[in-house]
Amino acid sequence: MKRISAELTAGTAVTITDGRHSWRADEPPDAGGTDTGPTPYELLLGALAACTCVTLALYCRHKGIPLKAVRASFEHDKIHAEDCADCEDKAAGFIDEIRTHVVIVGEFDEAQRQRLAQVAERCPVHKTLVNGVKIRDRVELVAM
Repeated sequence: MKRISAELTAGTAVTITDGRHSWRADEPPDAGGTDTGPTPYELLLGALAACTCVTLALYCRHKGIPLKAVRASFEHDKIHAEDCADCEDKAAGFIDEIRTHVVIVGEFDEAQRQRLAQVAERCPVHKTLVNGVKIRDRVELVAM
C-alpha cells in the first residue's frame, strides 16, 4: 500500500511526503494562496503525465522498441455537462474534463504506432481516473 501524508503549513501551503521525498502544493494568489507550489489539480495532472511517460518508456524497453522521447501535456477544466457531447448525464451540472496530448518520438512501424497509441491511454493512473475510485473517508476532529 502506498501512503502519502500532507500537512498544512501556512495559509494554503501544504507539505506532502511519502517518507522518502517531500514536495509542496499551494494555491495561486488569486485563489488566496502564496503560489509556493503546484495546485492539487496540477499535481494530479503531473501524476498522470509522469505515469504516461514512464509506462510508454517501460513498454518500449520491454518490447525492444527504440524510443527517442516522450512528451505529455495535460489540461484540466470544469465544463458544463450539457456542453459535453459524449457525456451521458447532462443534468450533472459541471464535470471534470482532462485533455491530453502525448508525443512519442521514434521510428515505428504501423503496428508499433497503433500499439503505442493504446499504451499511452492505459497507464495505471489513467485507468484509475477513467474507471473511478472508491474513496473511504475517515475524518478525525481533535479538540485542542
